[in-house]
Amino acid sequence: MTALPTAPATQSVQTKHMPPALVVLMSIATGISVASLYYAQPLLHTLALEFHLTSSEAGGIVTTAQIGYAMGLLLIVPLGDRFEHRRLIVIMTLLAAVGLALTAIAPSFTLLLIATGLTALFTVVAQILLPFAATLAADDERGKVVGTVMSGLLMGLLLARTASGLLSSLGSWRTVYAVAAIAMTILAFVLYRALPPYRKMSSLPYPQLILSVLRLFLEERVLRVRALIGGLIFAVFSVLWTSMAFLLAQDPFHYSDGTIGLFGLIGAIGALAASGAGRLADRGLGGRVTTFGLVILLLSWLAMVFAPISVFALIVGILLLDLAVQAIHVSNLNALFNKRPEARSRLNSGYMTSYFIGGALGSVLSANAYQYAGWQGVVWVGAGLSALALLVWFWSLAPIRR
Repeated sequence: MTALPTAPATQSVQTKHMPPALVVLMSIATGISVASLYYAQPLLHTLALEFHLTSSEAGGIVTTAQIGYAMGLLLIVPLGDRFEHRRLIVIMTLLAAVGLALTAIAPSFTLLLIATGLTALFTVVAQILLPFAATLAADDERGKVVGTVMSGLLMGLLLARTASGLLSSLGSWRTVYAVAAIAMTILAFVLYRALPPYRKMSSLPYPQLILSVLRLFLEERVLRVRALIGGLIFAVFSVLWTSMAFLLAQDPFHYSDGTIGLFGLIGAIGALAASGAGRLADRGLGGRVTTFGLVILLLSWLAMVFAPISVFALIVGILLLDLAVQAIHVSNLNALFNKRPEARSRLNSGYMTSYFIGGALGSVLSANAYQYAGWQGVVWVGAGLSALALLVWFWSLAPIRR
């Protein structure tokens, strides 16, 4: 099969180390952007009461966000290999702000879903910032930079729940989205002023650019394996966080939105693993990190079994699960970004599309498992998906051993 055609770069790859301030800014930006997907999770019980929904229907908000994000990954992120990065990032950030503002004023559940999908579609700006950071980084610091930016993304993903719960307690669930819309607008201005202009693009027309993502799946075994594992681990992640609000809002806990949101702080501790995983990947240990992470992911569900009667068990389970998911995710990205430098946005598009399809599947399975089998049903689904991910990884290593 022929290699993907590429165009000469209009700017050479950065060989000097990135300024630390720029790394921090891109880390914060990815965190604020991706947080937009997760503000709803600690609010699901409240939203279900306001719009008269079942737990399964309320879980559809999270599913809609993840499907919209997956569509953005497939249809928008590849544009990072074609258009000037700074302009594309700023425009997408502003459009995500519009989606958040529409969510804040949505008068019905249907319009809430539409606004949620629109927000998610453009929140994929985080997945253009990430390969952009990998491109700007020098070869000997790429794993560290990717890990640092991923730490910011994951902190945003997890702390979104804490911020959402606290803002909801101070105002209402609509306050959460109004504040988020303002934050994204400010972020767009800061990124316009701080990011360097950069264009290193393919000359492919848009339809061929999208099709080339599918061709990458055919050409690159590492993409196929890592995308499948990524989809499974994010499904596991979504299984936990989609139903946890229902568990904590009912007997014997009866926690408020603000208290439920604080559990995001626990998961954020695991986000610290991302930077460490990136450094290990720079040393050629990404495969071992993946193996270790998948084993820990499966073991985390042993603690989750006791969550209905022990908050401590739930905390232990959250720590182990988030630590594992984030370490595996960073190892996946490092393996991909070192493969085809000229197609990083499209590799990221293919991988992250699979990642969020898995997340959407996990949300659906979790909401339905909780509705029909309670928390123990959620545990069985999460443990089963974790075991499947571990089996896929060992299967992928068999040809290497031979």
